[in-house]
Amino acid sequence: MNWIPLERIDQLQEIKDATGYSILFKHSTRCAISMMAKRKFESEWASLPSETPVYFLDLLNHRDISAAIVQLFQVHHESPQLLLIRDGECIYHTSHGEVSADEASAQMRF
Repeated sequence: MNWIPLERIDQLQEIKDATGYSILFKHSTRCAISMMAKRKFESEWASLPSETPVYFLDLLNHRDISAAIVQLFQVHHESPQLLLIRDGECIYHTSHGEVSADEASAQMRF
């Protein structure tokens, strides 16, 4: 799997309009906790279905997109943060040490 850079606000509408699951990972490149969460997530990556789009948001460079995520998916901002989107709705979100690809995968219902 590869990260899909989340760098444009219009990508959020594409995610909202998509059918199936997507994952958003919000990351602060200056935060040690965020770095640890990213490493843990990547180490568990194989537990995710291979067709799952996984978006990476660099919070420091795209604060506007982070603010739009709060509004569009009705979640409180955290960093690091993982959002699991199904058919355009956030069905699960977590932050900090609870960020886990294994848990995101367990939340998916096929």
